[in-house]
Amino acid sequence: MKLLKNSARFFLALAVAAGPLAAMAAEDKKADDALMEPVKSVLDHYLKIQGELAKDSIKGVDEDAAAISKAVKGDEMKMLSPDVATQADTLAQAKDLKAAREAFKPLSASLVKYLADNKAGVGTYHEAYCPMVKANWLQTGKAIKNPYMGKQMLSCGELKN
Repeated sequence: MKLLKNSARFFLALAVAAGPLAAMAAEDKKADDALMEPVKSVLDHYLKIQGELAKDSIKGVDEDAAAISKAVKGDEMKMLSPDVATQADTLAQAKDLKAAREAFKPLSASLVKYLADNKAGVGTYHEAYCPMVKANWLQTGKAIKNPYMGKQMLSCGELKN
């Protein structure tokens, strides 16, 4: 009888513990689903752009921005807003660093919103904010690499998550 009571307690404790674990697994699955193609590709190109702007460079920015636009336009599931493609097209046409940084702001805002709305990329992508230009961006790593200020104030900003 004592063995039966202890077994029942054990299974009850196991069931109580399994509930949150199942919820976490479902949330992790949603995060993984949210980073399916073309979102993963878009973020990879976005991070290359962020890195170049942080180095005060626009080398390859036009190509990466065009790749973002192409990925969004070619997505039959319409995971990302068509605005992302338009914003990427604008960035691809930027002729200088100042124009590229201005065009990067709305693209960043759209991608930050996508990740937040879909609870995606948690722990991989960090949202950062620059109070000088009042704009956010995404980056990997926790050391601030400000694409809006570049070498002038590379570490200006704060992580938001």
